[in-house]
Amino acid sequence: MSKRIVAALSTALLFSGCVKEITSDERLERETKRSEALVSTTADELKGMKCDDITSELSKARDDSAPEEKRITIYTDLFERVKGRTAKFEEALSRNPDLAYQEGSQQIIAARDGCVQSAADVRLDFEGLVREIIQLPVVDDYKDGKAVKAARLNFDTLRTAIEKLDLDDKDALLTKLANAEKTVEVKDTKRKRDK
Repeated sequence: MSKRIVAALSTALLFSGCVKEITSDERLERETKRSEALVSTTADELKGMKCDDITSELSKARDDSAPEEKRITIYTDLFERVKGRTAKFEEALSRNPDLAYQEGSQQIIAARDGCVQSAADVRLDFEGLVREIIQLPVVDDYKDGKAVKAARLNFDTLRTAIEKLDLDDKDALLTKLANAEKTVEVKDTKRKRDK
């Protein structure tokens, strides 16, 4: 055998004796470096941002004895707030996925899930109220002993609520609202002419 072959074989034997088998977990741990995402200001912001504070306002919005226009206004405000918070969570987590998948991120995930649930609750109640009102947007009002058609609540407030919800049948709801608005305007015009 040549000296070259002997040298190659001895080197191969030397290195094969040094190979240590490692487990998959050890290999994964070595290959993935732990980021400092959970000690960032974004992580602190997300941990502090919760949607638990809306429960008292949500109960005010659910109060059937309150005026509908006030309830719609409260729902609109709540809907915008929880939607904004949920969007902040999603944006931060899409920019830095380590915030969601590292050990210790349970608090951030729990806060996000709480906001998602709050957003769903507010949206469901808000949509229910809007659909209830849109079924009967014009009511009979009595003036001078005569029945006249009147708006159940301010049409602009209702229109804003429909726009904010951005429902699949938004156009149909807005058309129904516009038709109701014409009914009230026609009645108002007739009354003014009669006087």
